Amino acid sequence: MTADSGPTADLTSPQAPHASQASQPSPPGTTAVTQAVILAGGQGSRLRPYTDDRPKPLVEIPGTGTPILGHQLSWLASEGVTDVVISCGHLAGVLEEWLDRTDLPLKVRTVVEAEPLGRGGGLKYAAKALPRPDEPWYATNGDIWTRFSLRDMAAFHHERDAVATLALARPRIPWGAVETDQFGNVLDFIEAPPSPFLINAGLYVFSPEFAELLPDVGDHERTTFPQLARGKRLAGYQLPQGVYWRAIDTAKDLTEAAKELAAGAGRTPG
Repeated sequence: MTADSGPTADLTSPQAPHASQASQPSPPGTTAVTQAVILAGGQGSRLRPYTDDRPKPLVEIPGTGTPILGHQLSWLASEGVTDVVISCGHLAGVLEEWLDRTDLPLKVRTVVEAEPLGRGGGLKYAAKALPRPDEPWYATNGDIWTRFSLRDMAAFHHERDAVATLALARPRIPWGAVETDQFGNVLDFIEAPPSPFLINAGLYVFSPEFAELLPDVGDHERTTFPQLARGKRLAGYQLPQGVYWRAIDTAKDLTEAAKELAAGAGRTPG
């Protein structure tokens, strides 16, 4: 899933772990993950006009005071990440200028695809720039606003000896639902009910060998992930109850996320 194709949804509960909760040491026996890739090359066409002059990760949710990318870098740093590679495409120069003038909490390097490589190819290209290729790494789409313990997700990945672990979210269905009985009588109207299915949340933990399994050009979700699933080497980490998660894909997402965050979503009271 690229930064330009994330779903627009949020979890059923508005509260998420506070930053202080997310900055605990890694569990014993777990290899600390200190590097990450952020996919930021999407066109962001559904977020226009906001993305006419900036890439999607530099769009700011009103009231937050920081672009999505700023939030992500702060979160990654609080989780022990020291090095980030950002895969750029659309308006890469604007993103690089923002990085140059911003006081960053960790080391950031950018890579720019000369031509579109697809989702899997883009990940593989960015992974080549990671400073420690023999260590695990996180990856996230550049349009995701969330905060939870990545260390816990890494521990889950390690315990299952997975090659790749993807975070799973349970979104709300964007339409109202109608409940009926067996005779076709309408019993109730349910506004934006939670989906019965989990979705790929666009956040990952990868073991070092994962990069070599990616296609040079193409989509890893149609090639690498199914291959790993057949070998039971692909794990799914369900986001903990209460974690706020949203992919910012449309102008409506911006409006709704601003309301949710202003109401206290994504923070622990007190």
